[in-house]
Amino acid sequence: MRWLLRLGWLRTVVELKQLVRHREMAFWTLMFPVVLMVIFGSVFGQQKLGPTGVTFAQYFTAGMIASGVLYTSFQNLAIGMPQEREEGTLKRLQGAPMPKAAYFLGKIGLVFVTYVGQTAVLIAVGVAFYGINIPTGFDTWWRFTWISVLGLVSCTLLGIAFSTVPSSGRTASTVVSPIVLVLQFTSGVYFMFRDLPHWMQQFAALFPLKWLTQGMRSVFMPSQAASLETTGSFEVGRTAAVLLLWLVISMVMASTLFRWQRRSER
Repeated sequence: MRWLLRLGWLRTVVELKQLVRHREMAFWTLMFPVVLMVIFGSVFGQQKLGPTGVTFAQYFTAGMIASGVLYTSFQNLAIGMPQEREEGTLKRLQGAPMPKAAYFLGKIGLVFVTYVGQTAVLIAVGVAFYGINIPTGFDTWWRFTWISVLGLVSCTLLGIAFSTVPSSGRTASTVVSPIVLVLQFTSGVYFMFRDLPHWMQQFAALFPLKWLTQGMRSVFMPSQAASLETTGSFEVGRTAAVLLLWLVISMVMASTLFRWQRRSER
């Protein structure tokens, strides 16, 4: 196990170096949620949500942090890995003395570091310009931590698994981006979840982003804001159960669907 973790750490370093070399990608990976925060915060930020007194900016911050999990993990990997596969990068790695699990750990490490930087910038902008209240207390930050970890690992492995779906690196963004947009619009990222049609709520509940956004609202919004949820509760226990289930599903999917080579080469 120790040697696997070491290989995973070394792979993480390589992944981070590759990200830094692509400055435009690194910049937009960190700043895209912040740009959305500025746009939506400037238009709707100070609107109050019902009698709770919570601002839309506070609600939106929770949604953008959750969406950042999906963006930095699932979307980036499901688009970037087909390009790596097409360029022959993954084929060369297949011939190296590195197990598949170490490669997965490298991607998880990359996503984790990116997410930390992205979230730090997002919260800083929210506090400085939109009056966002950050959570206090160990219990709240512990909840934020396990929600983030479960979401990051699940969505990273799902991105690895889904990277085999696009037929080429050129078509990857056209396949992946619409899926991410649909999940964002149906999971309570841009709009209050309770205001969405019932069928849309049921659809979103099948996927992890809905539970990530709800979990993050339980972290960044006061307890009285639970009345804004469809069930009148943040359902923290159910959030944990669903994210754990998705963690298991994503591990199985990644281990069985991931391929080092393109379909035409197998």
